[in-house]
Amino acid sequence: MNILNLENISKSYVSRMLLDNVTVGLQDQDRIGVIGVNGTGKSTLLAIAAGEVEPDEGRVIKGNSVRISYLSQNPEFDPDISVLDNVAARVQGKEDHWDVTGEVRARLIEFGIPDPSCLPGTLSGGQKKRAALIAAILTPCDLLILDEPTNHLDHAMIEWLQSYLESFRGAILMVTHDRYFLDRVTNQILEIDRGKTYRYEANYSGYLQKKQERMDFALAAERKAAALYRKDLAWMMRGARARSTKQKAHIQRFEALRDREKIAEERQVELNSLPSRLGGKTIELQDIGKGYGGRILFKDLTYTFGKTDRIGIVGPNGCGKSTLLRCLIGKEMPDEGTVTIGQTVKIGYFSQENEALDEKARVIDYIKDTAEFIRTADGLVSASSMCEQFLFDGEMQYSPIAKLSGGEKRRLYLLKILMSSPNVLILDEPTNDLDIQTLRILEDYLDRFAGIIITVSHDRYFLDRVVTRIFAFSPDGTIRRSEGAYTEYLAHLEADGLDPQNGFGGARSTAGTKTPAAGGEKQLSGKEAYAAREKKQKKLSYNEQREYDGIEAEIEALEQKSAELEEEMLAAATQYTRLQELAKEKENVDALLEQRMERYLELQDMVDAFAKMKQ
Repeated sequence: MNILNLENISKSYVSRMLLDNVTVGLQDQDRIGVIGVNGTGKSTLLAIAAGEVEPDEGRVIKGNSVRISYLSQNPEFDPDISVLDNVAARVQGKEDHWDVTGEVRARLIEFGIPDPSCLPGTLSGGQKKRAALIAAILTPCDLLILDEPTNHLDHAMIEWLQSYLESFRGAILMVTHDRYFLDRVTNQILEIDRGKTYRYEANYSGYLQKKQERMDFALAAERKAAALYRKDLAWMMRGARARSTKQKAHIQRFEALRDREKIAEERQVELNSLPSRLGGKTIELQDIGKGYGGRILFKDLTYTFGKTDRIGIVGPNGCGKSTLLRCLIGKEMPDEGTVTIGQTVKIGYFSQENEALDEKARVIDYIKDTAEFIRTADGLVSASSMCEQFLFDGEMQYSPIAKLSGGEKRRLYLLKILMSSPNVLILDEPTNDLDIQTLRILEDYLDRFAGIIITVSHDRYFLDRVVTRIFAFSPDGTIRRSEGAYTEYLAHLEADGLDPQNGFGGARSTAGTKTPAAGGEKQLSGKEAYAAREKKQKKLSYNEQREYDGIEAEIEALEQKSAELEEEMLAAATQYTRLQELAKEKENVDALLEQRMERYLELQDMVDAFAKMKQ
């Protein structure tokens, strides 16, 4: 049953078009994940669907009896009443006869807010988001709209929420960067790209395959159109004569090809900096410990980081993960023990919250404050070029930071960290507010990073993709070490007879859900497929090479033959029988020309793929 329609929705922000004539319909069993690069309008689309934002054009049609519950990206609370009353009021506003105070209190405590009677002003940003999430999921509804629900949740809470949404009976529309979460919860993906939407009847893994197929088809069609345009351009330059309906149609085709909207391969965030040299002495921890208010966060931690360590730090919210990172960089001192940092160590610290940004400053000036140039594998690259690679084009570079979305500010902050050429990267929740495309490229960069990586993350996929050792906080303050990524860590807990949902002190999940194995993330394009297959040829075969060497001359000869036949047809305009013969011959020549053009494109794709394999 249809419950909500967005019809011909358009919305712009300042000079940027976010949504351009978008139409989306939601059925009562749809479970849709919305994805796209930061700043493309994901949160705006959700806010419009929830009725919180009015579109510039178009309309939202909702069934009279349809109930919507909405979790915004930045929830607001009444500052004068308690967190408990804020959340209960949101829930009870939908069902006045239902007293939910007890359940709200229990959920708040479970989600890391030990004093529900406190005022909202005493909560961190993450705690406010968790309190708003509780209000959203407890509110009876037919459509649940969630904007980044997994941000600021620990692993156990993510598993709990995942289980809850899997059993939820209504429709779901949500934005999240958690790829395991998307795979388990959604049955459709809605991608926003340059103001347009593309819908895929699949979860995230299926979307990757279907999108690659769509892009391959679109790029092949663009290459064919470009080849036809070049051919028609040559014909026009020889002097097209619109003496017949057929030639007029030819000219119209040329004009349509000339004015077409070009299809280009997606821009990618490219991270390619070279770290500073790292000497023999790195970071050494000797029996360090830290506590607050009589509570031990961690104790007796001794460890010397190796030059290629990839450490993932996990544990429930509030256990001390970020505190440990701050001790590593000297922003906090441990209560006991010592932290020794080698002289050549250059730390890049990507904190959970962006540093204070001057909203009036221009994007390019913010980056230039760190470095005018950065040394990469390809040589020196300017700050402006690095901004381009991070999807900040010329116009955006000279715009004030205030115009950026939350995710774009996060990406800008990451660029600033990497411009400093660190040899130790300390990342505190790097996946929060970054879009999936940026995360995938960041993960590829970390694969090549020639230094130490230490990260706190609740993103299970990111941990499986990046780290090779887990440090897990235990309730007694000890830190359990586990070789391998996050999935291996869960297996080690099970092998030791521990509950994976409670192994590091987190809340027990009633779902018993398991993290899916990493897979399906890397999808190959048509060109990359040649390199991916085992025992595949590394170059064109002898016959293919001969065909490739001669095919351009063959195409040129066919084009010339087609032009000559056209001239003959003009000369034989009064000779009906001869004109029919020439027309038939030209039709055959043009058909062969079309076939050879398509074959040329196939061979060129193979040549490009083999060249890429050699790089």
